[in-house]
Amino acid sequence: MIRTKSLAWTLASTLCAAGILTFVVQTSAAAQASQNSGPVLENRHPRYILQREDVLLLTFPLTPEINQTVTVQPDGYINLQNAGSVYAQGLTAPELVLAVKKAYTGILHDPIIDVDIQDFQKPSFTVQGQVGKPGQYELRADITVAEAIAIAGGMTMPTAKTQVFLFHRVSKDQMEVRKVNLKDILNGKHVNEDAMMQPGDMIYVPEKFISNFRKYVPYTVGAIAGDYFTP
Repeated sequence: MIRTKSLAWTLASTLCAAGILTFVVQTSAAAQASQNSGPVLENRHPRYILQREDVLLLTFPLTPEINQTVTVQPDGYINLQNAGSVYAQGLTAPELVLAVKKAYTGILHDPIIDVDIQDFQKPSFTVQGQVGKPGQYELRADITVAEAIAIAGGMTMPTAKTQVFLFHRVSKDQMEVRKVNLKDILNGKHVNEDAMMQPGDMIYVPEKFISNFRKYVPYTVGAIAGDYFTP
């Protein structure tokens, strides 16, 4: 009888230990999964992305005779001396260095290459609708929607203050749209909602209040709409 109880106790202890081990493993795996699926911090200092018409100086310190100035063509390519073409649009300068090194494989042995951006498209934003001077403006500093509208001559329709649309492209085929109540912001309410302008952003100030603004969103480019519009 005693031996039977001892065996039963040993079995119970083993199962308990196994249960605890399983729980620990599952908890650890869940924590790891949660960590892996957590939000990814945005790069606060992104590198400049090369665009069409950018002018680049490529220097080869060990072989200066092939230093060259190239322009990103309308099709996104740059033409290299004795090395064909390389697609540069959408790359950063360090990424272009790797692409140029690859293009010169077999011609130069492990070359040192520097890429300097000599001329580039100036960042800009656009203001349309009921403002004094609609058009495109250079984005020379960190400014908000309210400041951008002031640069564009201010609103010509006071009733439009409660509804301003900010269009921001989040990818090649998708646009994010945000509705801003500028009247509240100018009255000191919800001032944190006065969004910062980004290169390529567009502000649209409608003539009158739009109850169903979704029809103004260009769905042909996969726009996302809402009070603060996220995917």
